[in-house]
Order: sequence, then structure tokens, then C-alpha cells
Amino acid sequence: MDPGLANNSSSPRPRWRKVAYGGMQPGYDDNHTDESFLEGMVMNASVVKRDMLKVMLDSVSISEYLCIVALVVLVWTCTLTSTIDENSLLLIDVSLLVSGFLILLFTQEMLSLSLLLHYVLNISFFITVLYVLAPIYQTLTRSISSDSIWAVAASLLVLHLFLHDYSESTVKAPGVLKNPALTSCISVNASVVASVFIASRLPSRLHVFAIMLFSLQVFLFAPLVTYCIKKYSFRMHLCFSLSLMVMTLSFVYMLHRLLFVVLLSLLVFVNVVCPYWLIRIQEYKFEINGPWDEAKLCFDITD
Repeated sequence: MDPGLANNSSSPRPRWRKVAYGGMQPGYDDNHTDESFLEGMVMNASVVKRDMLKVMLDSVSISEYLCIVALVVLVWTCTLTSTIDENSLLLIDVSLLVSGFLILLFTQEMLSLSLLLHYVLNISFFITVLYVLAPIYQTLTRSISSDSIWAVAASLLVLHLFLHDYSESTVKAPGVLKNPALTSCISVNASVVASVFIASRLPSRLHVFAIMLFSLQVFLFAPLVTYCIKKYSFRMHLCFSLSLMVMTLSFVYMLHRLLFVVLLSLLVFVNVVCPYWLIRIQEYKFEINGPWDEAKLCFDITD
């Protein structure tokens, strides 16, 4: 035997070390791991420990918007049954417009004349266009039965609630451009179409204008108003949400007892049951991290 080969066979292998991007090391397989491989294993490192109270407080925004949509449906029902006439509805529209306008102004960090003018011009243009289009909305679904209108409107409202952006990630302040997700666009369009269908069942142009102004104020501008309240003061947001829930439940109770039970059960499910489920599900979350994961680069930039 060649002495050189004998020396090579008897010499120990070099110690294995980690080489970036799968670099080959003589004497070791490409998928070789040593005894220290599992020492870097970490379990549930990035799992967030959630607090029951914190999750319940976060779910208040969902219940708040459910009550807002429920109030819209109540106004639609009372308007179609002539319980609320067009003058009362216009008074509600003006009250909502003024209160929402004041909330937006007082919750802004910096008030300016340009911001005030921006609001006034947008609102004036919105109301003018809506009044001009009211006769078109009135005759849009004349050949469709009322039962079909109610069924389509209810389906669109369910779609609106299902796809609504409850995280408020697409809410934008004046002058700030954000690209809403496709689901948010579908949700808004569904609410607008449902409002048009309901308005087309009303007898006069003023009725149509009043109900469309009310509906679009709520569906388009209520998320912005609630976002401004929450950003300004979370305690004020909680007070507003709880007051809205109590008011909505009171109106629904006077209208129909069964609907009151359904709405109350839905609010309890959203605010109590769902957070409890989320906390319990966390116990079964199992995440493993270790040296086999992709490396995360960290840069320490100092002056």
C-alpha cells in the first residue's frame, strides 16, 4: 500500500462547521448535522401571549359597527313604513352631518382654514351630486318586486359586514392617500348598492335624497369618524361604543323582541365568546424555530 494513502486514511476528519449557502466540506455529506444541531431549537418564540381583557376591548370596534348597520336598517324600515317622514329624516341627516363634521374638526391635531375649506367643499359637492341623482335612483328598480329588493339588500348588507375592514387600515385622513384592499372596495360598493335599492322603493324625490344622504353618511363617513374618536381617546371610543350599543338595543327592543334577542346574542358572541375562543386556541399553537430557518439579517447602524 502506498504510504501516502495510509497516512490519509489514518488522519482524522476535520471538524464540521456551518458553511453558508450549503458549502461542501470534505468528508461530510451535504445534509450532515452534528450533535449541537438541536441546541438552537426554540419553541413558540414568536407566539403572542394574548390577554382576555385586551382582546375584548379590541372586539368592541366590531360590535360598534354592527350596531351602526343595525341602526341603518331600523331607519330604512321606519322610512318604508312611513313611521319617519322626509322632514324628520332630513333633520336626522343634518344632525349627523353637523356632529360628524365637528368631531372631525376637534379630533384633528392641527386645525387650519385649508382643512376646514377642504371639508366644506367635499361635503357640498357630495350633497349636490346626490340631490341631482335622486330622480334616477327613484325609478331605478321600478320593475322589480319589493320582496326581491329586500332579499338583495339583505344579502348585500351581509356581504358588506363580512368584507368590511374592521382593522381600519384603509381609513384615511384628508390629504393622505391609501390604496384600499379589494375586499374593502367590494364592501363599500355593496353598501351603496343596497342603499340605492332601498331608496328606489320610496315615493318622492325628497324621500330618496334624504335616505341616500343618511345611508351614505353612515357607510362612507362613519368609519372615518369612529377612527378619529379612537385615535383621539380610547376611553372616549369605549364610551361612544357602549352608548351606541345601548341605544341600538333599546330601539330594536321597541321594534321587535326576537330581533332584540338575536342582536344581543350576536354582541355577546363577538365580545365574549370569540375572545375566549381565541385565548383557548393559543394553547394549541405549536411553533418551532431553529438553525434550519432562514437567517435574519440585523444591521446595527450607529453614527
